[in-house]
Amino acid sequence: MNFSKWKEILIAVVCVFGVLFALPNMLSHNMSSKLPSWMPNQRVYLGLDLRGGAHLLLEVDMDTVVSDYLNQILDEARSALRKESIPYGSNFPKGIARGKQMVEFDLKDTSKVGKARTILGDIDPNCTVEIKGVHVKITPTAEALQRRKSDAVDRSIEIVRKRVDETGTRETNIQKQGDDRILLQIPGLQDPSHVKEMLGRTAKMTFRLVDETAPEVSISDTKAIAPLGSMYLKSKDDGKMLAVKKQVAVGGEALIDARLAHDDFNRPAVSFRFNKFGAKKFADITMENRDKRFAIILDNQIISAPKINDPIPNGSGIITSDHFTVEEAQDLALLMRAGALPAPLNIIEEKTVGPDLGSDSIRSGIFATLLSCVFVLIFMFMWYSSFGMIANVAVMFNLLLLIAGLSCLQATLTLPGIAGIALTIGMAVDANVLINERIKEHLRKGAKFVKAIEEGYALAMTSIVDSNLNTIIGMACLYYVGTGPVKGFAITTILGTVISFFTSTTFTRYIISWLLRLKYRVTIPM
Repeated sequence: MNFSKWKEILIAVVCVFGVLFALPNMLSHNMSSKLPSWMPNQRVYLGLDLRGGAHLLLEVDMDTVVSDYLNQILDEARSALRKESIPYGSNFPKGIARGKQMVEFDLKDTSKVGKARTILGDIDPNCTVEIKGVHVKITPTAEALQRRKSDAVDRSIEIVRKRVDETGTRETNIQKQGDDRILLQIPGLQDPSHVKEMLGRTAKMTFRLVDETAPEVSISDTKAIAPLGSMYLKSKDDGKMLAVKKQVAVGGEALIDARLAHDDFNRPAVSFRFNKFGAKKFADITMENRDKRFAIILDNQIISAPKINDPIPNGSGIITSDHFTVEEAQDLALLMRAGALPAPLNIIEEKTVGPDLGSDSIRSGIFATLLSCVFVLIFMFMWYSSFGMIANVAVMFNLLLLIAGLSCLQATLTLPGIAGIALTIGMAVDANVLINERIKEHLRKGAKFVKAIEEGYALAMTSIVDSNLNTIIGMACLYYVGTGPVKGFAITTILGTVISFFTSTTFTRYIISWLLRLKYRVTIPM
């Protein structure tokens, strides 16, 4: 029952920690904003089922993923054959058999079939090359396609997370569902139209030179044909079609930053900066193409086509437009920072949860938690008297520390999470029941009071550790395989179990030790 000085200090620090981090949750936002700057002001965030908000189910366009993969194979095959001077059929650029998920084309020189087989076989080890006569088929394996699809979903999740976080929205729930779907839940958001617009844009950005030999044409001119190696794209500013080179000068993946800025006339604009590799390419292009126009293209639409007046060696630039609003410029900068989606996202389900339903859930959850607290406290006092009251103090402090821990982790509390809190309240006294029963057992055998307390804590420790460890292992498995609210339940239960171990085995023992040192008479009913 003796505590060294450092243990007493550690217990005091934990107590202060619990009070400081739990306090903001018990105050209104107005009152918590008036707290001193040195005090933590973190809160437990409420999930969609408690606070209300937007629920979106997104589907990754897998046809685009497969098509992009086949286009990549096609480009690599074209480059390899041209490098070795192996002629191929004129229908090669249109040789993708999308329905069959393969690339098809014809060779023109039968004497080079063997060499072509060797070259094409080295393009991608995850593809099979079949040549019959002069007809070539390059087919990705099923495993390679599945990896591409899975990687596209994983990358889409990260980019969706970046885009949503950049808007200032917090405590979002983003998770994978099935093979090609993403669940997005945003608590507190009642109008998801802006987020839907942000997610609906692939944001694939490229920088290409304008083909100065081709005239600008009207959108209605459907017969306009761009020169070889160029293509017509719509201009955002004037609605006309402008011819740009098909070859990408600098890709959007070379961007490392983009921010809202203003041009010389104080109009909204977007400043951007390339990485080292992109900066070098950008510098070379601006040096070699002075007085030519350089098109900035987002999702196959020209948003700006400025003239290159001087070389730009530092790898940074600015995007201007006569029609930019501040919000449009901010959104464009956000999309550029977050990166391009590997494939378009289709919204296949949309729901809005009202805050009234969440308020009812909060009231019901709080009522259930308080009711469980009351019954536990009454039982412990009636059965163990003074020691039951000490256990009750530990239960209340356990709840305080649990709220503080959730605040410190910036956790999102859901309805299952509240159920986990109610569960841990009952589990918190389980260890005290074991300890108190051991103490009563030794007192019946005639042991002295202090000795009985020491033996009670010592002998109950093994059972307490076993039960808590089993609970943590079970909840860890639930967290690993579960999703969304199930994970919230697992987190609160694990955190509550760890805290209850501290309060039942250390905190209560310290209170008893302190009372004994004050020669306060503590009795246990037999």
